Amino acid sequence: MRYATLKANRATIAIWAVQVLLAVLFLFAGSMKLVTPVDVLAKQSAPLPVTFVQFIGVCEVLGALGLILPSALRIRPGLTPLAACGLVIIMIGATVTTLGTPQAAFAPIPAVTGVLAAVVAYTRWRVVPIRGAARSVRGAARAIA
Repeated sequence: MRYATLKANRATIAIWAVQVLLAVLFLFAGSMKLVTPVDVLAKQSAPLPVTFVQFIGVCEVLGALGLILPSALRIRPGLTPLAACGLVIIMIGATVTTLGTPQAAFAPIPAVTGVLAAVVAYTRWRVVPIRGAARSVRGAARAIA
């Protein structure tokens, strides 16, 4: 095996591991924002409106799905870096919001999560992009015939 191929395989495995890790994290965080009762959510997110927190939860769940499904199914794999960019924006907001609370010591957690999402976005966009499923009119016609 050539060195470049081995290096690309390692990068692919590493980025898939980060994608799955982030997807699990965002799926859990987003679903918790959606299933937590409104009164409990209002106490936990005092500076933010509950509907905004629930909107962020929906965005996190969709971002988690966007990190995995387009690449795994090879249907519009270009959506994976876009989902990662959206999660970076959410993590910038989470970091800034955390810095403005008494729990500012926890701000590195969303910051590091945002950096990992940025790594996924850049890597899937430039370093090891996933090619879409090869579909052509001739190939589809042959499959039908």
